[in-house]
Amino acid sequence: MSILRHPVGLAIFALVALILLGSTVAIVPETRQGVIVRFGEPKAIVNRYRPNESFGHTGAGIILRAPFVDQIVWIDKRVLSVEMERQQVLSTDQLRLQVDAFARYRIVDPLRMYIAAGSEEKVSDALRPILGSALRNELGKRPFAALLSPERGQVMDNIEAGLNRVARQYGAQIIDVRIKRADLPDGTPLESAFTRMSTARKQEALTIEAQGAKQAQIIRAEADANAARIYAESYGKDPQFYDFYRAMQSYRYTFAPERSGQTNIILSPDNQFLRQFQGGR
Repeated sequence: MSILRHPVGLAIFALVALILLGSTVAIVPETRQGVIVRFGEPKAIVNRYRPNESFGHTGAGIILRAPFVDQIVWIDKRVLSVEMERQQVLSTDQLRLQVDAFARYRIVDPLRMYIAAGSEEKVSDALRPILGSALRNELGKRPFAALLSPERGQVMDNIEAGLNRVARQYGAQIIDVRIKRADLPDGTPLESAFTRMSTARKQEALTIEAQGAKQAQIIRAEADANAARIYAESYGKDPQFYDFYRAMQSYRYTFAPERSGQTNIILSPDNQFLRQFQGGR
């Protein structure tokens, strides 16, 4: 027990024991996954991400490793995001748009990520220009109005699919892509764009109005033709009744109460207009 009589030696022994323990034992948090690297070569994965895993039932906790030989590269299991720098996009209707977007992703294959990129920051740096390129290519195929319609969801799905093909090379999975803002440039381009949009809406309204007038004429013509056909059919079935019915309508219009006092009508008893009062002779 001579070591107990030398405090300096005891302190050195305790320090060595702590260093050895720290190099052997590692605590794996729930939110991280690790790649155990030995002499630069990956040897094992700890607390790997698994879909639909329950909190508390993962590989987190205390693990043992070879002291002074194994190193652990920590990788986040949570959803990460990559912000795209503001991009200028030209739509099919020749509008220049200032677009801000972002993508959310998760590292699902830590071994591939370590081999291809080495760190999460390099994955974000690799995905950022790809996101900008995919956004420009997809928005360049559509007019500005597509961003204000349900078609926007399809645009986002296409961008996400294209970005996901690249993300797989880095062991990542794209969860979502969203456009934060899509604005027209300030100044003259914005005013000219509004003018073109207003002119297009007015032309569209005139086209719809002309089509409506055309349909109305067709409907009226068909209604008049049906009325003439019904009149002709009724006249063919009973000409005397049809003649009597038309005469009654004429009398109602001619001798209407609202017309009394305004016009005096003098007719001879044998006038043809009054033939129905004479028994239809």
